[in-house]
Amino acid sequence: MPSLSWLHKQHAEQAATKVPHHLLTVQSVHGDTTAGNLLIQGDNLLALKALLPAYRGRVKCIFIDPPYNTQSAFEHYNDKLEHSLWLTMMLPRLQLLRDLLSEDGSIWVTIDDNEAHYLKVLMDEVFGRNNFVGNMVWQKRYSRENRAAIGDSHDHILTYARVNENFKSARNKLPLGDKQTKIYKNPNNDPRGLWRAVSLSAQGFRPNQMYVITSPTGKEHTPPAGSCWKVVEAKYHELLADELIYFGKDGNAVPSRKQFLDAIDGMVPWTWWPHEEAGHNDEAKREVQILFGADDAFGTPKPERLSQRILTIATNPGDLVLDSFLGSGTTAAVAHKMRRRWIGIEMGEHARTHCLPRLEKVVAGEQGGISKAVNWLGGGGFRFLTLGNAIFDELGRIDTSVVFTDLAAFVWQQETGTPAVHAFATPCLGVHDGTQYFLLFNGILGDKRPEGGNVLTYEVFDALVHIYPFDGPRVVFGEAVKLPPTVRVRERVTFKKIPYSLRGQGAM
Repeated sequence: MPSLSWLHKQHAEQAATKVPHHLLTVQSVHGDTTAGNLLIQGDNLLALKALLPAYRGRVKCIFIDPPYNTQSAFEHYNDKLEHSLWLTMMLPRLQLLRDLLSEDGSIWVTIDDNEAHYLKVLMDEVFGRNNFVGNMVWQKRYSRENRAAIGDSHDHILTYARVNENFKSARNKLPLGDKQTKIYKNPNNDPRGLWRAVSLSAQGFRPNQMYVITSPTGKEHTPPAGSCWKVVEAKYHELLADELIYFGKDGNAVPSRKQFLDAIDGMVPWTWWPHEEAGHNDEAKREVQILFGADDAFGTPKPERLSQRILTIATNPGDLVLDSFLGSGTTAAVAHKMRRRWIGIEMGEHARTHCLPRLEKVVAGEQGGISKAVNWLGGGGFRFLTLGNAIFDELGRIDTSVVFTDLAAFVWQQETGTPAVHAFATPCLGVHDGTQYFLLFNGILGDKRPEGGNVLTYEVFDALVHIYPFDGPRVVFGEAVKLPPTVRVRERVTFKKIPYSLRGQGAM
């Protein structure tokens, strides 16, 4: 498969692997204290790596609006990177985002013509060309742009699935809007309700679908040139008996088939997104000006209806949505109103000045954007987090700021691939998939001596199995082991030395 090549690409390909694991530190809780929604301030590369242990393969939809690299200067973020640096910035982030996606998940990336075609090839490399879903063409302007040789009226939304067939099965149809429902009438007062006439012919030639249809007035109809009827003759007569064939008001028109409004479960999405359906830039600016005032409004927002359309197609209530270029907070706000779970990451200070107050207003029930359309009245909550220290220092040792609960959460997430849902307070972290996990660290057993407490000895092992009985294999993390190999084999114990095993350097 063709691929992009640029200066520093080799460095970019390795960057995600080399990024250290950081802790996430809760700064404040807003609304419902049990809500799992996260607003994270910090470099999104570091934050995405920090999320991996708990959220790998769990995100249903990623919607990001990265810098377009237009060589312009915006107040709230840098949109002026040299082309190769922009690609170097995007590649490791896309790699981590891919790893966070669920098997039926999808990623949607807005971009304009400055980088769209390079980004398409880059995403082919990261997600696989066979997982390309489509390029949604969003009409962001409704008035002509007269400053350029040819006016710019659209953005691209490049869409990829983690696994294309899974996404195709999971994606939702769009609800019919007023424009679509207006075409349904009931000219013959059919008791089954509103309907419209759809063509009974199809392109192609099939001998068993080439027959003569006689109208109520006696006029004979054959398929149009180059076409055949959509159904075989026996099926046509069934439809006719059910009064599902329509010959026009005078009973003389080319036959068509009735399609009832009640039978339509939605529209299959397509790649053309007009501003009437998905919002536009002016609408987005008005939304943020109402929230923040004209002087403090975010410079390049997206309309809430655009996010709503994406989340309607790609998610259901309760699914997890991620935006790692959160900007003014639109994706998180819309996800919250649509009762999805969400994680938003923003590096700049506007994580505090824009995202945080906006999401507080959402919790309180603000009525802008899509609120009325989705009957949003408020509720829920989120946690505001920042990036803490790296778990390991520059020499690969566990950082001195790391306490037992931090390391226990990291160990659990790394070993099980599931999030830590409670604060760990005992050496037994729990059981997952038939294996029991222990962590001996920071004097959790009450022995503060350097040579005690964190070492797996006969005495420590006897105490652990007595307090936490379990008939199955065990994994024990600690600083040293004095339990002989023969005993470990007999008792089905795997010992992993910290910090080395936490960095993928094996077990004993």
